[in-house]
Amino acid sequence: MSDTSRTTFGGRRAIPPNNNNAAEDDLPTEELQGLVPRGVNLQDFLNVTAVHLFKERWDSNKIDHHTDKYDNDKLIVRRGQSFYVQIDFNRPYDPRRDLFRVEYVIGRYPQENKGTYIPVPVVPELQKGKWGAKVIMNEDRSVRLSIQSSPECIVGKFRMYVAIWTPYGILRTRRNLETDTYILFNPWCEEDAVYLDNEKEREEYVLNDIGVIFYGDFNDIKSRSWSYGQFEDGILDACLYVMDRAQMDLSGRGNPIKVSRVGSAMINAKDDEGVLVGSWDNIYAYGVPPSAWTGSVDILLEYRSSENPVRYGQCWVFAGVFNTFLRCLGIPARVITNYFSAHDNDANLQMDIFLEEDGSVSNKLTKDSVIYHCWNEAWMTRPDLPVGFGGWQAVDSTPQENSDGMYRCGPASVQAVKHGHVCFQFDAPFVFAEVNSDLIYITAKKDGTHVVETLDTTHIGKLIVTKQLEGDGIQDITDTYKFQEGQEDGAKKALNTEGVVKSRSDVDMDFEVENAVLGKDFKITITFRNSSSNHYSISAYLSGNITFYTGVSKTEFKKETFDVVLEPLSFKKEEVLVRAGEYMSQLLEQGFLHFFVTARINETKDVLAKQKSTVLTIPKVIIKVRGAAVVGSDMVVTVEFTNPLKETLQNVWMYLEGPGVIRPKRKTFREIRPNATVQWEEVCQPWVSGRRKLIASLTSDSLRHVYGELDLQIQRRPSM
Repeated sequence: MSDTSRTTFGGRRAIPPNNNNAAEDDLPTEELQGLVPRGVNLQDFLNVTAVHLFKERWDSNKIDHHTDKYDNDKLIVRRGQSFYVQIDFNRPYDPRRDLFRVEYVIGRYPQENKGTYIPVPVVPELQKGKWGAKVIMNEDRSVRLSIQSSPECIVGKFRMYVAIWTPYGILRTRRNLETDTYILFNPWCEEDAVYLDNEKEREEYVLNDIGVIFYGDFNDIKSRSWSYGQFEDGILDACLYVMDRAQMDLSGRGNPIKVSRVGSAMINAKDDEGVLVGSWDNIYAYGVPPSAWTGSVDILLEYRSSENPVRYGQCWVFAGVFNTFLRCLGIPARVITNYFSAHDNDANLQMDIFLEEDGSVSNKLTKDSVIYHCWNEAWMTRPDLPVGFGGWQAVDSTPQENSDGMYRCGPASVQAVKHGHVCFQFDAPFVFAEVNSDLIYITAKKDGTHVVETLDTTHIGKLIVTKQLEGDGIQDITDTYKFQEGQEDGAKKALNTEGVVKSRSDVDMDFEVENAVLGKDFKITITFRNSSSNHYSISAYLSGNITFYTGVSKTEFKKETFDVVLEPLSFKKEEVLVRAGEYMSQLLEQGFLHFFVTARINETKDVLAKQKSTVLTIPKVIIKVRGAAVVGSDMVVTVEFTNPLKETLQNVWMYLEGPGVIRPKRKTFREIRPNATVQWEEVCQPWVSGRRKLIASLTSDSLRHVYGELDLQIQRRPSM
């Protein structure tokens, strides 16, 4: 909600807050210093007849500023870099007697000292870091200017005016929508706080509008493509609207630290009517299941048009939309996945897994959750921190914990997290715990006492990844967040683990989960190894849980106990069969199964504990195309799915999109019977050439997280 309707304002000056890019008041067309003498016609002085912004996709302004991909007919430039404007006058411009300047204005209450009113003087030479306009052509009645913006300029949509000085005051052009100009962050400008000096990284982290998000389990990594769509029609305005809804003061919108922090709060709707409503209870009435989204475009456009939060999102959806927001504004950004990510609810920088005396996990006492989790990194300098802590900053828009009164996280310097500088803002302790906590297994005795059984220092933050440059593969960035075990620096060395000693039992235990296909039986193999000359008897417990990807258990579908006798210097394998009928009726969004195995050595009372997750292999949506893959030519896209289950799928929705190829589409089917196949066709005309991708998903009452994708090479339209 905007504050502009209020009649009183706080502070020493009665100036309303300027926090809405869309709000505006016209500047006066005349600012006269007194009465104009009779017989003087102001139109006889220099007057503007036209302004040309060279804003077509093929014009140098958009090509040089890397904004030619935006599906937007306005001029879009990046700050700190010069661009060209031509002004036509009613007569030839004479610099000896004519004086004019260009003005840029943003918001409703512009002030020069706030950067919301920018007078751009005509100067002999442009100076780095300063606004200025240099005449590079003066022919007939036209003047061409090279205008340079400040690398610290506010990011947003500006209104442009031309002001001319006369002996009687200032004459100014009228408000003209055609001359509106967007100014963005500039990773190509060395003076910009988001400067990135690697061209391949700029191509990936700013200009790539299709990404890959990794999910699943450390031992079973899965991926899905995501359409960021930051250049699609309406997305830039939607991203500016997000900051308007946050009532973010315009004067702060040139600071990537502030913009990313506001974005991390606004992408979720937890406490500020932001973009996405999170839901983790497997109930998605009146909305779209998180797994059904194929990209950010539908979400942001719906939020902008409805002015209400969109239902529903989970971590990878929040991260995908946040990535669109950051890249669209010009901040280099990427999506991160942390396998075995800790949610440290009690802020003790360790993960406590409580066990009952029989070895089962106590869901009542275990409050911290172990998850795979997606967040974002944004590239920027950090002048608020000591030298060396700029670069990648962790920012997270999934609503997990409150930070300074709102559900947000970051920006936290990744370098600070690695070195344990948890005192550095913002939210470094929370991110540190996500990747660096120790996993501690504790038995809760019936008499109320707690006994520490074992410590696992390698489970949390086992693997941290992002999409690689120039491809859809995986890039391991674990070493940017943490040292190898035994080389810790900073906070983890200081972590108080007194009384926590890893069990040095003669017996080791591990287990493997067979590749699990949806609707099929699979096996779990538990291996015990005795490295001593002693005989041991073991009481073991296996628990299989249907879990949300957050690690929170919905229900225990498998419970099995068994005894093992180990001879000296031997190993023994136990197999447990998991039947499809045990888990199918309880499945959640991602087909995520989590297994705990605990074993008590009867002779020594040592407890061994291991946990692993697996993601069921789910059938795919098939995408086919026919027709010429050429810009402007008709191409038919076919989406196909065959139901492999023994039950009929009800209330089926299919989603399809491809940036630069086809706008987001949806289609519903009442049902799909077992082994039946459905097809859906759409005709499109690609408008972007090069490497493109089509992405489709399917969701139903009983089957979700079904995807498909198809790589395309779109050719340019043949020249006539």
